[in-house]
Amino acid sequence: MDLEQLRDYTLGLADVEETLPFGPNTLVYKVLGKMFLLVGMDNHPLQFNVKCDPDLALELREEFPAVIPGYHMNKKHWNTVIVDGSIPSKQLLSFVDHSYKLVRGKK
Repeated sequence: MDLEQLRDYTLGLADVEETLPFGPNTLVYKVLGKMFLLVGMDNHPLQFNVKCDPDLALELREEFPAVIPGYHMNKKHWNTVIVDGSIPSKQLLSFVDHSYKLVRGKK
């Protein structure tokens, strides 16, 4: 998965807006005005932060070495995912979906 594939997928979700509140190199995706995905455009390999249920966040960190506590985020609720080829694209998108649904549910 690359940045454009992640971007296209995310922008295809309902009520999503792409913003740049932290400068030109960090894409922030919001649903209903709330952040659910942050993507650093300068990271190689690609990395992104997603919101996550706290218990699931811990499970994912144990299962996948490429999932770590959220960089510059509340580490209880956010994971950083390193797209290094060790996690299938379908699984990566499921992380985005989980974050989106978690945030969208909080109206």
